[in-house]
Amino acid sequence: MRKILKFLTSRLFISFLLISIQIGFFVLIGIYAQSYGVWFQLLSALSVLMSLFVITRDLNPAYKIGWMFLFIVIPIYGGLFYLLFGTHKLNRRLRARVEELDFSFRKGMKDALYSDLLPIRALESYSPSLARQAQFICSITGNQVHVNTQVDYFASGEAWFDDVIIELQKAKSFIFLEFFILAEGEMWDLLLSILLERRKRGVRVCLMYDDVGSIFTTPSHYDRTLRGLGLEVVAFNPLRTHLNSRLNSRDHRKVIVIDGNIGYTGGMNIADEYINRTIKYGHWKDTAVKITGDAVWSLTQMFLQLWSFSTGVTEQFALYQPTITAKTDGFVQPFGDNPLDSHNVAENAYIQVINMAKRYVYITTPYLVLDNEMLTALKIAAQSGVDVRIVTPYIPDKKGVFLVTRANYYKLLEAGVKIYEYTPGFIHAKMFVSDDHVAIIGTINMDYRSFYLHFENAIVLYGSSAIKHVYEDIERTIMLGKPITTKLLKARPWHQRLGGMILKIAAPML
Repeated sequence: MRKILKFLTSRLFISFLLISIQIGFFVLIGIYAQSYGVWFQLLSALSVLMSLFVITRDLNPAYKIGWMFLFIVIPIYGGLFYLLFGTHKLNRRLRARVEELDFSFRKGMKDALYSDLLPIRALESYSPSLARQAQFICSITGNQVHVNTQVDYFASGEAWFDDVIIELQKAKSFIFLEFFILAEGEMWDLLLSILLERRKRGVRVCLMYDDVGSIFTTPSHYDRTLRGLGLEVVAFNPLRTHLNSRLNSRDHRKVIVIDGNIGYTGGMNIADEYINRTIKYGHWKDTAVKITGDAVWSLTQMFLQLWSFSTGVTEQFALYQPTITAKTDGFVQPFGDNPLDSHNVAENAYIQVINMAKRYVYITTPYLVLDNEMLTALKIAAQSGVDVRIVTPYIPDKKGVFLVTRANYYKLLEAGVKIYEYTPGFIHAKMFVSDDHVAIIGTINMDYRSFYLHFENAIVLYGSSAIKHVYEDIERTIMLGKPITTKLLKARPWHQRLGGMILKIAAPML
């Protein structure tokens, strides 16, 4: 009885209840409108107006098609839904705050001791095409190319976690952590004990986790509990009890920065399944990269920018610069992407790798929900003789997304793309590697949410020794995968194929 009462009074249940009431209200509006012709016509007219607005906006065609489909199928609700969820504009105050922090971010990158033009010029000598990609990322995000950086690649969550524990215990000045999911369990218990011990020794500890991403894995108001223990904590974009488009803008980044000198990113969240202490979907395959030296500055700045936006307190970025340099291992370019601007830098960075490939492109992704631009790039590369291989999960964590993933297989297979499903379980790694010269490792899924709705981050490696390790790891992973054929797809039950087609249309809005 006590557990039931606790659940009924929890923030999750109350939020769900209030949102359900609002949805029910919209349903009643539709029923009422059908009974009174004037209201039906007004709501239908709203959908028509919104459809005209969508058509004229500078949006991805797949996104437009999804909304147009909704306007046609449910004209009573389509216009209302678009007003609530279709736009991602911030109010004037928040827009000004974003612009202020972006200015501080770019100024910090420009004023940094090692933010000169030498790395990009050296990259131009190494590869003019890769230098163009680096310049594209820099011009949009402000994230520069770095040298004097050591790169270490981790082919599993277990190896990554062991290294993180060692480095955290040596922290002297500050620790920044940013994750989409924070879950109670063995992993978090050990991390928390280290963070509290470091805090007692005067180390500043800042933790930011996504509120919706962690809502099922942490107690209500867990950020308050952690602040009570002496940590600085932000639950990013807290779940509101009213419907609005900002609910979709989640912090999907995974970043750890230690003393400004060591940084990590990759697919891992703080949850036991990521290191296979808990088995949910078979063996969990994930990867990460560790950088030491100059390039950590970009990860630090990305964290502080979103931290300042969330807390309302502008940090002094210059206080957190790296204090060491490392032996140069190729060129390193961490970068971030966010849904608050009109630039789709994450997807375009992927597409550039595909378009530049001459021999091969290997990809791992948990979700394969593609727009026309990405689909076209993959097909053209394969049809041009490039060896394009994609690894996706065999055991999905989201069955609806898995249906869309498989619905995207057909055209890729017909174009010559090779697809493998990771039979031991679920592959969560998000990686591109091409021609032994470039690799991207980070948090960016190949789906609409990562490309258009989430805050994301990744690290691009140009000419680094770690690229070989990424390639070899994906090759080993492919050997464990099941090759997918059109014959295999056609043997699936009809309702799975139909569900995949329907969900594919709706995917941009989900």
